[in-house]
Formats: sequence, structure tokens, C-alpha cells
Amino acid sequence: MRLQALTVALILGCFSFAETHAATPTERLADLATRYYDARAGFEPLGATENGDNRFDDQLAIDIAPAERAKRFAAWRGFLKELQALPAASLPPEQRLNRELLEQQLLDRLAFERFPDHLLPLHHMGATPLQLAFYGGGEAGQPLKTAAQLDAYLKRVARLPAWCDQAIANLREGMRRGVVQSGPVVDATLPLLRNLANDDADKSAFTAPVRAMPAGIAPDDAARLTVAYRQEWTERVAPALRRLVAFIEADYVKAVRRDAIGWGALPDGRAWYRQWVREATTTDMTPEQIHALGQQEVARIQREIAQLAPKLGFTGDPLKNGGLLAWARSDARFRPFKTEAEILDHYRALNARVAPQMPKLFGRQPRMALDIRPEPELTRATASDHYTVGQADGSAPGIFWAVINDPAAYSVTTMTALFLHEGQPGHHFHLGLQLEMPLPDFRRRTWINAYGEGWALYAETLGHELGLYADPVAYAGALRLEISRAARLVVDTGLHAKGWSRGRALQYWMDVTGASEQQAAAQIDRYLAWPGQALGYKIGSLKIQELRRRAEQKLGAKFSLAAFHDQVLGEGAMPLAVLEKRIDAWIAAQAR
Repeated sequence: MRLQALTVALILGCFSFAETHAATPTERLADLATRYYDARAGFEPLGATENGDNRFDDQLAIDIAPAERAKRFAAWRGFLKELQALPAASLPPEQRLNRELLEQQLLDRLAFERFPDHLLPLHHMGATPLQLAFYGGGEAGQPLKTAAQLDAYLKRVARLPAWCDQAIANLREGMRRGVVQSGPVVDATLPLLRNLANDDADKSAFTAPVRAMPAGIAPDDAARLTVAYRQEWTERVAPALRRLVAFIEADYVKAVRRDAIGWGALPDGRAWYRQWVREATTTDMTPEQIHALGQQEVARIQREIAQLAPKLGFTGDPLKNGGLLAWARSDARFRPFKTEAEILDHYRALNARVAPQMPKLFGRQPRMALDIRPEPELTRATASDHYTVGQADGSAPGIFWAVINDPAAYSVTTMTALFLHEGQPGHHFHLGLQLEMPLPDFRRRTWINAYGEGWALYAETLGHELGLYADPVAYAGALRLEISRAARLVVDTGLHAKGWSRGRALQYWMDVTGASEQQAAAQIDRYLAWPGQALGYKIGSLKIQELRRRAEQKLGAKFSLAAFHDQVLGEGAMPLAVLEKRIDAWIAAQAR
């Protein structure tokens, strides 16, 4: 159903509801939450697909168009006004959390209205053309197994030329207003777009669904779809991408920010970055407070690294110039792999070791299976390891996407902690369980950065309970990942709030984490493209660890780690302050 038709249907449905039934406050809230979620999914159909809602798989909103952006914010204001006419006191206690979280979502979205994010539509961490191309592989996100599903994807791809032309118009407007992307981000994005634009029909990610036609497609449909896909790519999509690339190469690269690369250098950039920080952390911490917290955490973890060094046979300075971590990254004994398959087998062996132990740490586990796959070649040069959720009924697995560029350079040290983060019990447990919960869709299909990444980083620490970090190699990798999450607090705020240069950020990153210059560049450019996002990991994890310590201290022998984890995950994603209230109430109930 098209967005306009959906909106009309919802309005008519609400009119009918009001005419025939004196709605209770609970019913009014449920109706409002449904209409809000449907509007959100219609305005952001790629996000709906990512969250397992496939009703909008044939749509690509040109949400960067000023008129569409205005409609979106007007809708949020309308929903907020309606919600604020429904006081919390009028609702039964069990419904007040829904109201609180819905109001917070609306306020968070409206807080960005003053900032022209639509003028910065391109970055290498997931711009629309790259996301659509990723879907073309048929392995994640959008299902591509039936003729109807292939038709839906083709309709979505057919909207990409309009998106590209709007992106060019927005980039021009951004140049006029001084709202332009940083040079490093454009430098990272441009090769990816060139690769997409220059592929012919026999190589393009956008024709991949019909080049490997799914089994069971009728011959007539297969022939029709093959012609349609090739024609759409050759005649419309490829020329549009080439127009976009040509504009960037000829005009935009001359306007990008090469010196002042942080968000704070943009018009109203300091306030804009503060809003990114609020969204990413769900707190009111200032960039200065976060910067200091990062420095404290780096120092604490460095003390752990110094204590571990002798157990690995390292005799040098464990901290100087990356010290132990740089040595562990480069030493051949920690790079045993020759092929991608060997790395994937190692992850699968970890899964086989971890999975049987989950019942002692959790009362509930997701129904969907966990699969482990390599990041597609299209995006692996700039991607980070990540997870995509499957289907709540178990018909599709959650997937841990491992980024493997050079198997011979792949370090075994970080694999254990990385698996706990991206696989189970990290993102797979949070998102898998959340999708199964009987929650309103605006909660069931949502992502809150500090909660989600905070839980996944906390999950890495469970390697101790699972007996995985008795191996000093695995623990060295866990510390390497943890110190990178602490260093992110320093670097992200340094770049965007303190005016750090890219060179300073690179050097700090290499010194603290032991990364190579190439690895450091990938991280720093990620933070430039995605301001604030990296702050949620440490801040969320520290809050969950704080709540666990509080529960252990107050409950003593009554404390159950499995019950604590079930409480943290039991209502899905929420701001950290709301999670704290939930855990405090649970502690009080358990203590009686």
C-alpha cells in the first residue's frame, strides 16, 4: 500500500473508530501508537525493512526532499499533540511505559528538525545507494525469494534515480549554505559509488537478484524479471548514479571541509553535535564530561593490559606505541588463518561452545537461529562487523556479518569478544527477543543506540562467566575491543567538540588501541560520518554494569544473574534512565 493510501486508510479508520466506540484511554493510546508506527514505517521504508516489517519493501522514500522532510516533522508534531492530550494519569500503570517511550521517541525526532541533515545525504557507512545494493545480495534485510519479492525490490530500485537527483540538489544547497561533508568521508564514499555506477548489467549488485534467480520462480516470471532488471539498471539507475558521481567529482570535492572536519565546524554545529550526543547516549552528559570519562576508562583498561602482558610472554612496554595490543595484532602466532572459510569455522565453533551455556545466564532465549556469514565484497572495505535481525517466527535467522578483507591478516585475538557482541548473547539476544515480544510495533521494531550497543558491549564481559577469558589470548582481544570503546569517547568528542584534526585522532587511536594506520583510518572516518553513535557503547555498558553491581549488593544471596539479564532485556530497548527505574523497581520487589 502506498504511503498516501495508507495515510488515508488510517485517517478513515480512526474516524470510524471514534464514531462507533467511546474509546478508553488505553484504546486511544494503542490506536495512536499503531498510527505513529505505520507513519514512521511509511516515511522510512528502508528502516521498516531493516526491522523485519516487509509491508513497504517496494518503496524508497525520497525523505531527503525538503517537502517530504516537512511532512514528516509535521506528522510527528501532530502525534505529539495528540499524545499530550492523553495524560499518563489517565492510563493504567502497565500502559504508562508505552506512553513514556512514545513521547520520548517523538521528542527525540522533533529535536533534529532545526538541523539540515538532508543536506548531508552521503557517507560510506550506509548511504541509500549502498544500502539498496547490499539488499541486492538477497542475504539480509529484504527477502528476494519469490517473484512478488523480486518485483518489490525492482520498484524500490526504480526510485533510486529520483533519490540521486534530489541528493545532487541537496548537495548544491549545502554548498551554498556551508553545510558540506568532511573530506575524509567523501574520500571514503566516492570509490564505493564509483564501483556501483561503473558496473555493467552482468556485474551490478542491483541485477544480482535475477542473475542468481531463486529456485521456484516460474519461467515466464524469470524471463520478465531478467529483462526488467537489466533494463532498469542500464537505462535509468546506472546513468543516475553516474550523474551523482560526476557531480561529486567535478564540484562537490572542491567544497568539502578539509581542515575543520568535525561536526562543530558546521553552521550551528556545536548544538547539532550536542543533539547527536543526546540521541546516542539517551543522557544529558556534555561532550566534555564524555571526553573525561573516556580518558578515565582508557587509563583503567590500560592497567588491565599491563597486568595481562606477562601471561602472553610480552616483555616490552605494554602501553608505549600500542604496546601489547600492537604486538598481538601483528605477531604471526595470532594470525593463523589462510582462508575465509577457516575464520567462519572458528566463529561457528565459538557459537557451538557458547550456545549450550546460555541457559545458565538467561531464562529466555530468542527463537530465531543465529547464522554467521562474511560481509559481501561490495561493502567490506569500509564496513564494520554487524548484525541483522531475522524473523520473529524463526523462519529467517539473525546474521552476524564478519568483515574479512585479508584472511592472513585476521587476528584471532578479538574473535571471542566480537562474537559475544554481534552474536549471542549480544545483538542476537536483544534484537531477537525484542522482535518476539508482545509490544506495540513502535517499540518492538525500534533501536535505541545506548541500550543496544551498551548491551552488546556488556555481553562481551560475560566471557568471564562463560570461561572464555581464561585464555589470555581471548582476554587480550577483549581488552583491545574494550579500550577501543573507551577511546571512542575521547576521539568522537575530540573531533566534533574540541576541534581535533584527523591526524591527531589517528595518532591517539594507534597509540591507545595498537591499531595499524589503515585500521585507525577506518575507525576515525566512521566517527566523522556518524557523529555520536560510537558514544553509546561504553556509556550504555557502564550503566548496565552499575545496575548489576547495585542488584548484587542489595540482593546478596537472592541475586540471580539470569533473572537480572531477563529484566534488562525483558521490555526491549529503552533510554538508560528508564532502564534504571525498571531495574530499581525489580531490585525492590526481589528484596521484599
